[in-house]
Amino acid sequence: MPFDKTMKKLILLTSILLSQNAISQNFTSDIVLAAIERTKHEVRYDGAYFSIPYPNGDVPANIGVCTDLVIRSYRAIGADLQTLVHEDMMANFGLYPSERIWSLTSTDRNIDHRRVPNLQVFFTRHGESLPITTKKHDYAPGDLVTWMLPGNRPHIGIITNQISPKTRNPLVAHNIGFGPKLDDALFTYPISGHYRYVPKKYHSIPVQAEP
Repeated sequence: MPFDKTMKKLILLTSILLSQNAISQNFTSDIVLAAIERTKHEVRYDGAYFSIPYPNGDVPANIGVCTDLVIRSYRAIGADLQTLVHEDMMANFGLYPSERIWSLTSTDRNIDHRRVPNLQVFFTRHGESLPITTKKHDYAPGDLVTWMLPGNRPHIGIITNQISPKTRNPLVAHNIGFGPKLDDALFTYPISGHYRYVPKKYHSIPVQAEP
């Protein structure tokens, strides 16, 4: 292969890798900022069932649960988990735990995306399921973590770039019953899942065809 053609391929590969890194950094910055911004809102913890619009539906802004912080954070960066989860459940209902846990036989776009077990399946299918460890450095800003609280209550939050001055653990943006907050809560409860979900808009990498 001629030297100049080899160099063009190397330059193209380097450009792609740099683009991927920039995209990853952009997503991380965007989702972390969105999650932290959610902690500035006054939100009363309320898991009541609501009929909401579709797509981009939301419960009243002054209420919410742990999943609503995640939903609202992703919506702020252009990803509507209500639509994404609903469409995937419509096509793959048997892969989700709705029938097993809630005895449902069909989807419900008012509530499906607001349930932690459903989000766990979606993030596993369309994102990355990452290792569960007790090492703080294994949890990066933008990662999603789920826990099992006492009474077998599932919970979810977003890892931020803020660090606890006491433990050096990354702080978690979540709503565990007292409104959206930044907490040193990563290892407070048993971790049941560790995920990273990057919306498709961040996957677009402009690649020029080889001349």
